[in-house]
Amino acid sequence: MSNVSVLETWIAQEQEITNRLNAGAGAGVSRPDQVAGKTGLEMMQAMLRGELPYPPIAKTLDFQLIEVSEGRAVFQGAPGPTHLNPMGGIHGGWYATLLDSALGCAVHTMMPVGRGYTTAELGVNLVKAINPAKAPRVRAIGTVIHCGRQLATAEARIVGPDGTLYAHATTTCLVFELKAS
Repeated sequence: MSNVSVLETWIAQEQEITNRLNAGAGAGVSRPDQVAGKTGLEMMQAMLRGELPYPPIAKTLDFQLIEVSEGRAVFQGAPGPTHLNPMGGIHGGWYATLLDSALGCAVHTMMPVGRGYTTAELGVNLVKAINPAKAPRVRAIGTVIHCGRQLATAEARIVGPDGTLYAHATTTCLVFELKAS
């Protein structure tokens, strides 16, 4: 598949999901009663269906969840003028936030009912500048490496439609029992 057709496919998938999310719960934070009894994967799938709100940060930074499965989360972002640093490049914080979202949500898919997680360590490596004219969309693909009772680790990569690697990251997350509300 050519780079143009990959990009067209990515944009079409993004538009379909955007329409579904905006017709559904929209941006916000889920209430405890909305997520009670759901595994992390069930929560992420409900979010993609528009049944649960998606995090407002996705709207602020122009990225969104595209795919989710056990141990895997894919986010797509549109790097643009609002994400520039003083030198005119895409700010490293945008890369880091996109990667952190893919990493955290990949870990989230592994959480059974009543378990949660938080990022304890995030390591980010920027390997190539994103040129929005050449890569108007990028994807952060997060994959769980290990998920245990107390710790989870994951890795993620930001790639363009042509397969170019822009950044990669790893995380260690603390896993814990959620308090009953």
